Amino acid sequence: MRVLALGDLHALFPTLWRILKKEGAATPELKPTEEVRTGRLRVVLLGDLVHPKTLEDYQLLTGLVPFDPENPNHLRAAARAQIRELSRLKRYQEEAQGHVSILLGNHDEAAVKGFPLLGNRHLVHKEFHPEKGGLELPEGLKAWMAGFPRELVLEGVHFAHVGPVPWLQAYDEAFYASSEAKTWWFLTPDYVERMGYRFGVYGHTPMREGLLIKERLALIDALDLGQYLRLVLGEAVALEVGRV
Repeated sequence: MRVLALGDLHALFPTLWRILKKEGAATPELKPTEEVRTGRLRVVLLGDLVHPKTLEDYQLLTGLVPFDPENPNHLRAAARAQIRELSRLKRYQEEAQGHVSILLGNHDEAAVKGFPLLGNRHLVHKEFHPEKGGLELPEGLKAWMAGFPRELVLEGVHFAHVGPVPWLQAYDEAFYASSEAKTWWFLTPDYVERMGYRFGVYGHTPMREGLLIKERLALIDALDLGQYLRLVLGEAVALEVGRV
C-alpha cells in the first residue's frame, strides 16, 4: 500500500494542492486521480485544516497586507477564503471513493464547536467567531469536519493528529492544561509500541527543521516547509520525505 501523509494544514491550501498534483493524487482540476479512486494510493491528512499559523500566512490567504486580526472585515475575508477551500477539499474527499482520510485536529474541533478560542500572545484565531467580528462555519462544513475520525490504522501503522494514546486525542481541558501533547514523543515514545502499533505518524508539534523520523514514529508537522511523508506499507514500512 502506498500512502501519502501530510501534516497540519493550517490553511496552506496552495501547498496542499501542489503536493497532491505532484504526487499523482489530484488532477489539474483538483479531482482525485484514478490511482486514488481505486485505492492504489491512499491520502491521509493529519488535521488542523483551519487557522493559519502566522500573520504572514493570513496575508497570503486573504491578500490583505498588512492583515489586521482585530479588523472584522479582515476576519471575514479570512473566514470566506477558508470556507471556499474547505468546500473544495470536501468535494475532493467525497469523490475519492473512501481513499482520502482526514483526521480531526484540535483546531478543527474548536472551529466546529466554537470553543475554546485558540491562539497565543501574538495571534488569536477569531475568524470563525461571529461575536468577535468573524463568520460562523456553514453547517454543512461543520457536520463534515465533526465526522472526521481521530485516528486511522493502516496495516499496523497508526495515524493521529497528536499521538497514539486516547487522552492525546481528546481535546478537553486536560489536553490544553498539559504539556504532554508537545512532549510525549521524546519523553514516552514507547506509547506507540505499547498501543500495539508497528509505527506511528503524527502532527501537532511544529518541526522547525523538517520532518522528524525516529525508530517507531514520524512527526510531520512541517507543511509550511513544503515537507510531507511518503510511505509504502508491506512487511516493512518504507519511508521517504517528500518536498515541494
